[in-house]
Amino acid sequence: MLNMFEKIVLASASPRRRELLKAAGFEHEVIVANIEEKRRHGERPEDYVQRNAKEKALAVCNTQPVAVAKAIVLAADTIVVAYDNEVLEKPSDTAEARRMLGKLSGRTHRVMTGFALCNGTTGEVLHCTLVQTQVLFRDLFTDEIERYIASGEPFDKAGSYGIQGHALTFVESIEGSYTNVVGLPMSHVVLSLRRLMPSIED
Repeated sequence: MLNMFEKIVLASASPRRRELLKAAGFEHEVIVANIEEKRRHGERPEDYVQRNAKEKALAVCNTQPVAVAKAIVLAADTIVVAYDNEVLEKPSDTAEARRMLGKLSGRTHRVMTGFALCNGTTGEVLHCTLVQTQVLFRDLFTDEIERYIASGEPFDKAGSYGIQGHALTFVESIEGSYTNVVGLPMSHVVLSLRRLMPSIED
């Protein structure tokens, strides 16, 4: 397997995932996956994020076979699951962002990221797993929720917040991977990549 893979392709438009990979020292290309992310009736959140990750990776393999030849294709999906098991994805408008942040206020929620690695040459799913992090928000003031929404930061983020931004001040405690909350559990990703690409150890 030493020479099987020559590069990493990130199947994501997320600037945060690109920054995490870059910070970890991984050169990579980006090819955005175009899939419909819709939870199936009765589908568990854990299964939903892993299915999305696999479908994103496979979509890039199937639509860009030449570009991903001899590449590992990495895809991920992140959701926030509230205390009552409601799945909170990206808010569609201000009212939804306000509702989500109010629901997270003073409570613990789970951040789930599913990530998948595919063989770009064969389209085979090589690895898919789920990583969860527990995050506790302090009680949020109405005016700070409104200022945060006005900043525009919530609108491209699951659960209406980005822990790497101003919402870091909302967090009272965190149990598990911080980078998982950002969008990619890097310790898990690095271990998986090292198993599949031993040459990156050099």
